[in-house]
Amino acid sequence: QVQLVESGGGLVQTGGSLRLSCAASGRTFSSYTMGWFRQAPGKERDVVAQISWKGDRTYYADSVKGRFTISRDNAKNTVDLQMNSLKPEDTAAYYCGASSYFAPTSARAYEYWGQGTQVTVSS
Repeated sequence: QVQLVESGGGLVQTGGSLRLSCAASGRTFSSYTMGWFRQAPGKERDVVAQISWKGDRTYYADSVKGRFTISRDNAKNTVDLQMNSLKPEDTAAYYCGASSYFAPTSARAYEYWGQGTQVTVSS
């Protein structure tokens, strides 16, 4: 069982930066692939970035490559998402997820979710 709590969302202007953090409880955090997803109103929850349990493999959606960076600290049970050069189209609720799959390919492969944190980018 893993419980996830996100923080760090807010309102930022175009071109600004935000850092999201996800704190996990549970002794097996280091065995999960972790991901950040986002969901805009009326749209599906889409992957933004994923990181393997060791932190040696990452995946980014094309729309955020070069702007976002995912990282994890297994000693602190945290996974962060550094978001730079933010655009209005990045506006969404951002969710942290945990998956026991080696290489999850969609939100359906994630068993645990946080409550979400809102990111709003003004133009």
